[in-house]
This record gives sequence, C-alpha cells and structure tokens, in this order.
Amino acid sequence: MEVHQHSHTPRKKWTHYLWEFLMLFLAVTLGFLVENQREHYVEHQREKQFIQSLFNDIKADTANLGRIINARTVKGHAIDSLSYFVNSDSSKYFTKQIYFYAASIARTLPYRFVPNDGTIQQLKNSGAFRLIRKRIVVDSISKYDVNVRNLLSQWLVEEGLIEHYRDAATKMFDALVFDPMLDENVAVIGPPKGNPSMQPYTKRELYEWNYRVYGIKAINKANRRDFKSLLIQAEDLLAILKKEYHLE
Repeated sequence: MEVHQHSHTPRKKWTHYLWEFLMLFLAVTLGFLVENQREHYVEHQREKQFIQSLFNDIKADTANLGRIINARTVKGHAIDSLSYFVNSDSSKYFTKQIYFYAASIARTLPYRFVPNDGTIQQLKNSGAFRLIRKRIVVDSISKYDVNVRNLLSQWLVEEGLIEHYRDAATKMFDALVFDPMLDENVAVIGPPKGNPSMQPYTKRELYEWNYRVYGIKAINKANRRDFKSLLIQAEDLLAILKKEYHLE
C-alpha cells in the first residue's frame, strides 16, 4: 500500500501579516481622508455660494434702505406742510395743497422696507449656518437679521397709527376729491384740480386730527432714524464679507 505524502504550503511569517494589515489600514485611512477632503471642499464651495448670494441680498437692501430714507424725509416735510396749512387761518385758500399732502401721508407702500432675506432664511431653516466658519461673519449676519426683524415689527405700529389718522380724516375731507388723485396702484399722481372744499369740522375734530397727524410724524421720524442705523449696519456687513471672502 502506498503512503501518500501531503504537501504543506509554507507558513507565512508574521511580518507578512503585519504588512497586509498596514496596507489595508493605509487604504482605509487614505479613503477616509480623501472622502473627508472632498466633503470639506464641497462644503467650502457651498459656503462661498451662500456668502455671494447673501452679499447680493444685502447690497440690494442698502439700495432699498437709501430710497426709503429719502422717501421718509420727503414725507416728514409733507406732514409739516399739511399741519401748517390745515391749522392756518387761511386754510380755505390752500385746500388743493391740503388734499395732496393728506393723501400722500396716508400711503404706506412707498415707505415700507421689505428685506431681501431669502439667503438668511435658507441659512437659518436648513441649518447651513454651520457652513460659515468665520465667527465674525456669523455674528454680524445674526445681528443684522435681528435688527431687521425688530424694524419690521414697527411696521404694524405705523399701520395702526395711519388707520387712526384715516378715521379722523373722514370728518374733514371729501373722499370724492381723493379718488381721481390716485392711479390704479393707489399711488398719488398729483394734487386735485381747482380748490376743492373740505367738510365742516369742529375744533374738537381738528384737535383729534392734529393728534393723529402727530402720531404719524413721530413714527415716521423714529423709523427714518432706525432705517439709517440699519443702513450703516448693512454697509458694515458688506465690508466684512468683502474682507473675509475677497468679494468685489
């Protein structure tokens, strides 16, 4: 009977296993580092896109704020002129101007600030604020957003004061005179023709109307002041974004 000899493969040295382990470890580590680097690159690109979009939004805000500040300055002069003419002993000779100013100060849309906050809202709602690595930028954006929200809340106060003014004005003005002064967008296109008459009103009604006009004047001055402060803050934020991200 033949005896079969079994062939044995030589045992691998421990150094061989160590080398295989090191190669596997290096492959996994390098894969992790490459993937991590890729994620950092993608996030950095998203950060730059958000910042550029935010920069464009704030730049549009500054233009809008400058326009509103100018409009509110003109409105302040209109309020002063209206108050002067109505309380003058010769008011019946200036009703054309009175109707024009009365219609102008009751408008709201030309003086309203609507922020371009699409990027900020996206950063807040999607949790993308974490992509912005620079603390000074995050803090500046957050402070700007808070001040915008505070300023928008004052809009409701102003709307309420204008509604009170309109209630008082019903006792002094003829609405039929106002109608042809407005275009299809309810914007004042000019003074009425001729010298239209006002409704007869008592001293008590005049005092009430003066008080309502004063309320509009006060909130207009306060908002103009706050818009100026917000404009300065917006310009400072633009300067920070330019410096930190080398924007043009």
